[in-house]
Amino acid sequence: MKELLIRAERCLGCRSCELACAVEHSTGKSLLSAIKEKPRPQYRVHVTSDGHSSLPLQCRNCEDAPCLTACLTGALHHDARGVVLCDSDLCIGCWMCVMVCPFGIISQNHSERRIIKCDRCPEREIPACVTACPSGALVYREVDQESRDKRQKVLSQLQSPA
Repeated sequence: MKELLIRAERCLGCRSCELACAVEHSTGKSLLSAIKEKPRPQYRVHVTSDGHSSLPLQCRNCEDAPCLTACLTGALHHDARGVVLCDSDLCIGCWMCVMVCPFGIISQNHSERRIIKCDRCPEREIPACVTACPSGALVYREVDQESRDKRQKVLSQLQSPA
């Protein structure tokens, strides 16, 4: 199963992922129409910076997700892909999931009194944030393949003459 992986050392802090996410979750699916929408579409990936480095964060879809346990109505659930999704008809806006998320990435939609979180763009083969990332900081691929590639890179570095 593919996962949304972060290559932190590549993040430029450009926030292209946030913009692409908001546009993907807009009604019109275009930047020009999204800007005019009321309320404006919200992004589900959050680029966090400490002034020296940046990191794109989104739902990690924890296997034993604290948000699922905290959800009073059962609005949060794992889908067949393992993605934690919210049934907005069941969400009552109690914000318990926001309080227990260890990554702080579940947002509040105050106007609808619902939560907003990454859904990995279910209509797309590759999430919008990954497609928009100019530096390759966000990758959507098999974890095993990513690990194999990293090991191969380390091996190549160790074998190259200093």
